[in-house]
Amino acid sequence: MKFLGSKALFLLTTLVLSSFLFSTATASAADVKKPAFDLKARTVKLNNGVDMPIIGLGTFTLPDREAEFATYTALKAGFRLIDTARAYRNEAAVGRGLKRAIDEGIVKREDVFITTKLWPGDYANAERALDESLKSMGLDYLDLILLHQPDRRNGGDVVAYKAMEKAVKDGKVRAIGLSNIYTPKDFDRVAKAVSIPPAILQNETHPFYQSKEMKPYIEENYGTTLMCWYPLGGRGNTQKLFENETIKKIAKAHDVSSAQVILRWHIQSGQIAIPGASNEDYIKEDYDLWDFELSDAEMAEMKALDKDEPFFRFRF
Repeated sequence: MKFLGSKALFLLTTLVLSSFLFSTATASAADVKKPAFDLKARTVKLNNGVDMPIIGLGTFTLPDREAEFATYTALKAGFRLIDTARAYRNEAAVGRGLKRAIDEGIVKREDVFITTKLWPGDYANAERALDESLKSMGLDYLDLILLHQPDRRNGGDVVAYKAMEKAVKDGKVRAIGLSNIYTPKDFDRVAKAVSIPPAILQNETHPFYQSKEMKPYIEENYGTTLMCWYPLGGRGNTQKLFENETIKKIAKAHDVSSAQVILRWHIQSGQIAIPGASNEDYIKEDYDLWDFELSDAEMAEMKALDKDEPFFRFRF
């Protein structure tokens, strides 16, 4: 009997889980299991059975040299989730940072969760775009690929999503999802037209904009996990959060930074956070979240900060 290698077994497991999703996509909301966060393991079990890290590095706006350094440094610091996108134009740099970490024995490929996104200009040729991303990063498979934003006028997002479903069947991708969808109606428009429920919805989310409508809706109806961009408010806005008196008070009580309080709030709230950084000290700080815990009262204080106001004013 010929035994499968670890990589082949890894991909086979993903294919089996995905096939199961095709057969159960019509399950009622009552049958849906909400995302299961495990803070000790530092992972969440997605609705397709794949385990995903709950804290990661975001690479939005990072030029090549910084993206490569940040990816390598983050993996060395303990991060196991790296988020990029075709529109960021740094996929190759992320791939080089990952390769360096693998070559130095810091991680194995199967230990790292790589996410990228298709841009609307890719939707008509999504399969080709996905293959280009794999080649650019030097990878055999992606852990997660998202549609970067909706295409309501032409329905191109549904077409592209179906191409991603094929990629799952072909073993090129382990999980698929959506990004920048801010109403249940818009989420349903895509999710009800496809076979595999989105594993992830990546949206702007932070203490002043807490996704209070979308998070429970996607969890309860699809088992979809919320992944947060601008988790610290984004460049130009971080100090508005860091200098908030409530956040500063909680940070002082735990002898941690405001950034660490916010990121700990994210993961205790049951949502993935991908802070962006290229400074080595900030990267290390952003991952150092495991030696303190926010109390129920502190979580309630954080919840009360919501203003339902995004920092990124353009709505997709």
